[in-house]
Amino acid sequence: QVQLGESGGGLVQAGGSVRLSCAASGRTFSTYVMGWFRQTPEKEREFVAAISRSGGSTYYADSVKGRFTISRENAKNTVYLQMNSLKPEDTGTYYCGDTTKVISIVCVDYAYWGQGTQVTVSS
Repeated sequence: QVQLGESGGGLVQAGGSVRLSCAASGRTFSTYVMGWFRQTPEKEREFVAAISRSGGSTYYADSVKGRFTISRENAKNTVYLQMNSLKPEDTGTYYCGDTTKVISIVCVDYAYWGQGTQVTVSS
């Protein structure tokens, strides 16, 4: 059974940092591209960042480029999202997902999702 579990969210002031983790189980982690998306009640789930199977390639939404860093540790079946210089507009529920596609920014390409972790950035 495939499971993804996010952790690390919380309340942080603008300009602060948070590191999210997503632990995977139930499949061979290193064979999947991993992505982070976020969602608010007002907006559909949107792409944040993705990382290739080896970790050698990454891709970011323009809104987070230069502030967020995605990484993975295949030996630990875990993908991370380091979020720096946070802004109130980064507030949302963050989800990790996995895909068999080449790095994708499209939500429907991701087959499995975690339960999400809330990040709230106060101004």
